Amino acid sequence: MRYLFFLLLISSCSLEQEINRADLILSSDKVILMIGDQKAQPLSIAIKNKKIIWVGSHKNAKNIQGKHIDFGDQAILPGFIDAHGHASYLAFATQVANLASPPVGGINTIKELQAELRKFIEESNLQPGEWVMGLGYDDSLLSEQRHPTKEDLDAVSTEHPIYLIHVSAHLGAANSLALSLANINTETKDPPGGKIRRYQNSSEPNGVFEETAAYPLQQLAMSAYKDPIGSVKSAMEIYAKNGITTAQDGASSKETIGLMQAADAQGKINLDIISYPIGQNGLLKEIDTISFGSYTGRIKIGGIKLILDGSPQGKTAYLTEPYYKPPHSESDSYKGYPLIPQSEVSKWVKEYAELKIPIMAHANGDAAADMLIEAVEQANMNSDHRTIMIHAQTVREDQLDQMRELEIIPSYFSTHTFYWGDWHRDSVFGEERAMRISPTKSSLDRNMPFTVHNDAPVVPPDMIRLLWSTTNRKTRSGKVLGEEQKISTYAALEAMTINAAYQHFEDDIKGTIEVGKQADLVVLSEDPLSIHPEKLLNLKVVATYSKGTEIFNAKK
Repeated sequence: MRYLFFLLLISSCSLEQEINRADLILSSDKVILMIGDQKAQPLSIAIKNKKIIWVGSHKNAKNIQGKHIDFGDQAILPGFIDAHGHASYLAFATQVANLASPPVGGINTIKELQAELRKFIEESNLQPGEWVMGLGYDDSLLSEQRHPTKEDLDAVSTEHPIYLIHVSAHLGAANSLALSLANINTETKDPPGGKIRRYQNSSEPNGVFEETAAYPLQQLAMSAYKDPIGSVKSAMEIYAKNGITTAQDGASSKETIGLMQAADAQGKINLDIISYPIGQNGLLKEIDTISFGSYTGRIKIGGIKLILDGSPQGKTAYLTEPYYKPPHSESDSYKGYPLIPQSEVSKWVKEYAELKIPIMAHANGDAAADMLIEAVEQANMNSDHRTIMIHAQTVREDQLDQMRELEIIPSYFSTHTFYWGDWHRDSVFGEERAMRISPTKSSLDRNMPFTVHNDAPVVPPDMIRLLWSTTNRKTRSGKVLGEEQKISTYAALEAMTINAAYQHFEDDIKGTIEVGKQADLVVLSEDPLSIHPEKLLNLKVVATYSKGTEIFNAKK
């Protein structure tokens, strides 16, 4: 109905009187408006002053003066919106050693990890005493099936402090020099919401850290960050080539907000960035000069972020039932743990709700999901709050009912089905629970708005793989993880466009191709609605437009 009204509206306009000239006119035989009609159409889009000013037939478009670009059978869609990720962290990732396993990196063993670190030290010309950082190692994919220890990293160097961030970003590994600089030893106690792993039957740290226990090392290791502004520019290029026109900086800090603002002032940011500073540490008071909900340049503070638990692939997510196979030195009853107690979650949610500040809460495990649900229920939110449950990977059917009632929006880490689906089935959850991770179909059946994300740089911000993973749910081994949770290509695209815009309170300006909306567009090599879902991975991003300006072209 909405689509028919839209067509009537544009056809009733006098083209000659209303639209004489545009900055840019894009045409395609495969335009997907994302306003209800699940079919691509031959349409032209006129852009002026960063906005879409007209949508209509190719015939009428010929009468509009301006630069014309015809993409033929290549599809035009609303620009992809990053429903959850870490823009400043992705920037940082461009300057450290890539320790990821295929297909993101080439590390399959601890020996290969060590070799990559030695190569990084040499190529970076790091001097003794300078920090070495690596990102993305994955114990589930290393042949040793374990984290590197301090001995493993001491074998790389005893002259450089070394700190590695696990692929989940919820654990890390350090060498002896790094531990010494952080004053971590046998006397150091586990902090609330974190663990220092130790050798069996000993109080001596083995170099592996979980959650909050890793924070001191992370802070020290940030001295390895040599070119912050340049790294932001690199991150923007990565987003643009993946068709992303709005990115998120979830779990930002005062420093990273300042970095993004500085980069924007230097013209290094060419798409919108929505920042969510961590809200459980009093940071709000430090950034009160920044207006929530409105852009300053290309940067907007969208709300606050609460981190309730850890990661399922790292086995620190907080579950109601024990892990299928417990991690290092844990009993068979191990269920993970919360990062903050229920009382604090309820306190923060109530406080921010009263201030009308949107809340985004990281909750991987279903026990953590219970914590957020309880807090929102207690806060008695009557306004349009659009509270987001980030990841929500193990939410149960009864929890989805509660979330629908409380208007909590789940944002699913759907690429987990590919990257860690086999690991989840065989080690983390067991088959029954693993089949239901990221329950998109259950959400769709309840008519709940939901989004999907990559959580970059945990995995690259590859929106094509995200689309493919959400529709196919195939693991690395090629097995389908939860046939009943598959959704259509169109529903997955909604989660990446209009639903993501809605999540960010931006559905009035983004997420569909309509007159008056921001000219954020992506051009794909084929129409995703006309090809089999299994072939979606073959799609390529041809071009990306942010506010009507081309920020990526595959031919350039």
